[in-house]
Amino acid sequence: MRQFDVYANPSKTTRRAYPFIVDIQSDIISDIATRIVVPLGRKADFKREDLQRLTPTIEYEGEELLLLVPQIAAIPAKALKNPIGSLGHFRDEIVAALDFAITAFNA
Repeated sequence: MRQFDVYANPSKTTRRAYPFIVDIQSDIISDIATRIVVPLGRKADFKREDLQRLTPTIEYEGEELLLLVPQIAAIPAKALKNPIGSLGHFRDEIVAALDFAITAFNA
C-alpha cells in the first residue's frame, strides 16, 4: 500500500456517495492494522461541501471529485485490496487540505 493510492470504496452502503477513497497514510507507517483514508465524492453531489482549501477538487477518471477531508477515517488495511490508481500528482493539494484542517490559520 502506498500513500495517495486510490481504491474503489469497499463499503457497499457508502459506495454510491463516495465511489473512491484515497489512502493518505505515510508509507513509513505500515506495521499497523489500519490505514488513514479520505473519501472522494462526486462534486455534483456535494456542492455544499465545496470549500476549496478544505475540500479541493480532484479530477480522476474523467470526473470532478471532492477530497472530503472533514470525513477522514481509518479503515482496516485488509479492506483495501487492489489500488486502481494514484493521486500522487495531487500531493501538494492533499497535504495543504490536511494542514488547513488541523491548523486553520489565515494564510
